[in-house]
Amino acid sequence: MTTIRTIAVGFDGSPDSEVALVWALDLAGPLGARVVAVHARGLLSRLEGWNSREMESIVARLAHEHGVADGDASVRVEEGDACSVLVRCSQAPVNADVLVVGSRGEGKHPGLLLGSTSLELAQRAEVALVIVPGERDAASV
Repeated sequence: MTTIRTIAVGFDGSPDSEVALVWALDLAGPLGARVVAVHARGLLSRLEGWNSREMESIVARLAHEHGVADGDASVRVEEGDACSVLVRCSQAPVNADVLVVGSRGEGKHPGLLLGSTSLELAQRAEVALVIVPGERDAASV
């Protein structure tokens, strides 16, 4: 069995990505794992106007609320499309053992079970992948 030391979470500011971040933080706490919230800054990035300090503030607040030790949650912003950025997180310097994403991100289309990033990650991920349903998705199951 693989030891989970690092969890990379796709974070685009959408409600589904926040649900995924909380899920990852809840997993990380008891394991003593670190969580890296990863934002891919592409052409259509919702968070283009945000700076990393704002993201760090959100992640730090949620980490504290969910019992993750100081310093065990961080933010990483990289250029590129979300899937490619997250796939690279399984390699150095992140070395993620698990990738976590929400079922749909900011570009969601009504009626789709999975968004384009989570679907593509299911095909390309080189480590374990967890797709966390959003609140609406979980309520309809």
